[in-house]
Amino acid sequence: MFAAILRSLAFYPVFYGFSAVLVVASVLAIPFGREQLKKVVALWGAWHLWCVENILGITIVQEGVIPDEPVLIAVKHESFFEAIDMPRIFSFPTVFAKRELFLIPGWGMSARIYGLIPVARDGGARALRAMISTARGRVNEGRPLVIFPEGTRVAHGAEPPLQSGFAGIYKLLRLPVVPIAVNSGPFYHGLVKRPGTITYCVGEAIPAGLPRAEIERRVHRAINVLNASESISSGPRPANA
Repeated sequence: MFAAILRSLAFYPVFYGFSAVLVVASVLAIPFGREQLKKVVALWGAWHLWCVENILGITIVQEGVIPDEPVLIAVKHESFFEAIDMPRIFSFPTVFAKRELFLIPGWGMSARIYGLIPVARDGGARALRAMISTARGRVNEGRPLVIFPEGTRVAHGAEPPLQSGFAGIYKLLRLPVVPIAVNSGPFYHGLVKRPGTITYCVGEAIPAGLPRAEIERRVHRAINVLNASESISSGPRPANA
């Protein structure tokens, strides 16, 4: 535990210190076009991975092939880890993110230019139509859409129902869904990070056009497959697990 505390104490100033520099760099990159902004965001993802592996002692394992095409990606949300990691595992993702995050100075402006979609949970039908219109534009650019269907971070092992907005977005976008489970909570959530193995488990694509109850059931089951106790061990699961 003491070693984990020391690792965490080193992680925060190193990762977030350089992240602040990269936020400034992202704003400065905006006038030079989206490609330059993408390079800054990619550097941030690579920097986070380096800090996670070399300072925190966390290994990242991926089971299955992560798509990089216009599909709806439904990701389990246990910590900030997977939110920060999305630009790294996808080349140019569009992420549905809480509207409040766009109020962060510098970061919010860069996020909008990059193409993230603010989610106004209390905005009603009008806000939903605006989100769908923006999302369709991103799909036309060939980008995957990433959503955290639980709506907020949940503790490892918790299996809350999906937010109602997920089914609405699925229905209106008419896209297949690729569910991704991740067990970051026991290692990354909280002030003290723990060494171990964070696993991404990519599920099979679920077709578009299913009834609400069916799509929610299938996505809910797929994003929670790592909730078994063995998923928080210090090593990856066996290949046939």
